[in-house]
Amino acid sequence: MSAPEADLVARAITQGPKHHFFGYYAICPLDVTGRYHLCLQSDFHDRPPAAGDTAVVGLVDMETGNFEGVAETQAWNLQQGSMLHWLATAPDRLITYNARDDDRFVAIVQDIHTGRKRTLPHPIAAITRDGRKALGLNYARLKAMRPVVGYAGLPDPYADQNHPSEDGLYIMDTETGDSRVLVSYAEVRDFLSHNEELQAGKIWFNHPFINRNDTRVSFVVRVFDENKEIGQTTMLSANMQGGQLRAMTDLGASHCDWLTEELIFGWVTMKEGPAYYLMNDTTCEYEAVRPDILTRNGHCSFTQDGTWLLTDEYPDEDSNQPLLLWHMTEERLVHLGSYHATLPFRGEIRCDLHPRWSRDERMVSFDSIHEGSRQVYVMDVSEVVKR
Repeated sequence: MSAPEADLVARAITQGPKHHFFGYYAICPLDVTGRYHLCLQSDFHDRPPAAGDTAVVGLVDMETGNFEGVAETQAWNLQQGSMLHWLATAPDRLITYNARDDDRFVAIVQDIHTGRKRTLPHPIAAITRDGRKALGLNYARLKAMRPVVGYAGLPDPYADQNHPSEDGLYIMDTETGDSRVLVSYAEVRDFLSHNEELQAGKIWFNHPFINRNDTRVSFVVRVFDENKEIGQTTMLSANMQGGQLRAMTDLGASHCDWLTEELIFGWVTMKEGPAYYLMNDTTCEYEAVRPDILTRNGHCSFTQDGTWLLTDEYPDEDSNQPLLLWHMTEERLVHLGSYHATLPFRGEIRCDLHPRWSRDERMVSFDSIHEGSRQVYVMDVSEVVKR
């Protein structure tokens, strides 16, 4: 690995005693002006949120450093936050976050200037680049299957079904709230009819990522196994209109991003072993990306032109988490820094860096606990990426 760049400094934009975090990767946390950074504020971070625990949705003013709360939510976790977004239809004023509305989890679209809100029928897991469609998941099912990415407080209405036909990956109109099941668990069961473990077990979806022209989505389907942290996993893709399912691998998959409209980059397992691979969504052909250098799983995302990859790694043997840039054509690694992840912050309460780009791609933002509390940091990388 290359040495850290000498002039790169991580600057905290939030401070204790309360904890602050954005919560996920590959989502721009800044509004279109670059002034406001979305994040959550919580009173604790040493245990998973329980039913009734509330986090504050707020904005960090990048000019003054002030945090202003604009809403509260009971639909959150320490890994993915509340899946905060700036809505691309009005990225100077509209935010989205997941919330609880009596006996259901929903998504809220809110105007940060007027406070006006509207409710979408499912919590959001991903949004198209044009902001007009959103994909949703049943986070109560995720809480039962994989607590670290689910929301506490409500039962899964399909808990007694292994492959419900009325649940799965939802698609919603962000303006009207019209929604339907885009890919159901039953559809995936039928598509993967050869997978005996999946046929017999309870399944759940995670990590939906939409391609560059909003026409297809990749996601993972996992089989619940009470004896394993993560059960048997298949990476699939589907048309954003529905149907046209394709399988990239059934040997295991983790985090990914789309490099182009048809190329998926991600940490997956092929017959050659686990590594970062580029996978063609049309042909299902694949190739490993420098497994001799990019040796560990992380949370990966690209600049808009696909030149630079931003990623992190899980804690090493010394509990340090690297933050990295990788030039895709020059095959050049830049070590931005390494951040200590103190024990006992592992499992459900760990703090992944979850790096994300600013809109102008001159800055990266990430969450970290290396200074004792969970806070949001930014780093100017404009000299590295030449933006």
